[in-house]
Amino acid sequence: MTLLIKNVRISGSENHYEDYVDVFVNNGKISAIGNFPNKNADEVVDGLGSYLCAGFIDVDTDSDHYLSLLNYPAQEDFLRQGVTTIFGGMCGSSLAPLIYGSLESIQKWGDIRRVNVNWHTVAEFLKIMDKRPLSVNFGTLVGHATIRRAIVGDALRSLTKNEIAVFSETLKRALKEGAFGMSTGLGYVHGRGTPYEEIRKFAEVVREYDGVYATHLRQMDKEITAAVDETIKLVAETGVRTLISHFIPLRGAEHKYEAALEKLEKLPPDYNLNFDIYPFDTSVLALYTFLPNWAQNGGEAIMRKNVNDEWLQPRIEKDFTEINPEEFVVAQAPGHPYLVGKSLRDLMEIFNLRDFRKTLLKLMAATDLKGIIFYKNINLKLARRAIASSKSFIASNAASLREIVGEKILKPERATSTFTKFLNLVINQKLMPLDEAIAKITKEPALKFGLEGRGMLKEGAYADLACFSIKGGKIEIRCTVVNGRVVWQDGKFKEIYPGKILRHKA
Repeated sequence: MTLLIKNVRISGSENHYEDYVDVFVNNGKISAIGNFPNKNADEVVDGLGSYLCAGFIDVDTDSDHYLSLLNYPAQEDFLRQGVTTIFGGMCGSSLAPLIYGSLESIQKWGDIRRVNVNWHTVAEFLKIMDKRPLSVNFGTLVGHATIRRAIVGDALRSLTKNEIAVFSETLKRALKEGAFGMSTGLGYVHGRGTPYEEIRKFAEVVREYDGVYATHLRQMDKEITAAVDETIKLVAETGVRTLISHFIPLRGAEHKYEAALEKLEKLPPDYNLNFDIYPFDTSVLALYTFLPNWAQNGGEAIMRKNVNDEWLQPRIEKDFTEINPEEFVVAQAPGHPYLVGKSLRDLMEIFNLRDFRKTLLKLMAATDLKGIIFYKNINLKLARRAIASSKSFIASNAASLREIVGEKILKPERATSTFTKFLNLVINQKLMPLDEAIAKITKEPALKFGLEGRGMLKEGAYADLACFSIKGGKIEIRCTVVNGRVVWQDGKFKEIYPGKILRHKA
């Protein structure tokens, strides 16, 4: 299969091209860059003077968590913004390895009852995914909570010496079989109390296999500085390549965030530590995360019991943090589509309650805590400052979803336009030169994760490409190419699935 893309301006390449050029692709790789007026190809795309660069790499996505990686191979929301490669297994939860074949670590996001699990190891999972259609490339990390919960269940305690040995061997095998590293979800109930020494032990294993350690920090609010200090200490002691996931400035903690950001930016060059961020002011949160920490004292069944315990309810209500009811919106409520799109203020009126606390508790009980919430709690001005940092990557922290018959969902902006929004900010607010911005979402993440032959537009590289125009200061993705096939063009998915399952060469 050959592809010829004509009349484009190259952006983000190692080589400088002053004039419009053509790019010839053969068997999924870039074969030649130049001017080929008489060249024929199986498919020809006229760029009409648009920009062409390597396809964008999203280092923090949730399509595996929401299970749409399995039931929605088109993944159109990524294609429409020029993304050709996504990473999953973030925040401590992954689809493999599954010691006992259970997906309990991702049940806060997706309905695991809909999945027929027929794998245990990472090798088995990736082999199964090889046979499934997918429009984008996919790589995964190993979830710390996924392995840990298989070993100790919902128990909130330290691992024993023998359990650490079992975990270490499971992690080593996963890294040998193609996982790109390990992630932790230290802000979630099953990761929050994990001792530092345990994390260090497993980070050393990841470093041994040249993988990436990604972490959802223990605290993202006023304790964010201490959480960042812990991560810096880990990098200093282990040398592991590290990524702080969705490092966002929450309202009310801006000064602490700025101090943490400055610490990251002042690190020596040999500290391989980055963070990812998105250019929006709204978080996407599991409903249970609004519970007081003491009520998040076990698995989903225990938390549901707490919510419905009439003796505990007054204490839960009292300990809810302050919430703006207008900025809290239900995005998903499986089995309760009438709740989707309703703000907490709307629900106060529907439930005929004056107190947001009682309303929130009633929502939790009515949905069995199976809800996803949009909450506007991010300082966007400070987020833009972080986006411009040399330490930042851009990531959606989102899934590409399609509606299921009988259900209703809201998609966050970051699911459909993180990368185009970022480039619009670059152009209109002059955050950085365009080529530097392109490198931030192509070359730099490819180097971080060890993606050989991807993230650069050059001869011999895989033909993962994004073609875009700039009209009136606004980015428009004209076409997205994955492994040499045009999968998205002029606003339409072409129902082609050339995505590859990527494996880290440990």
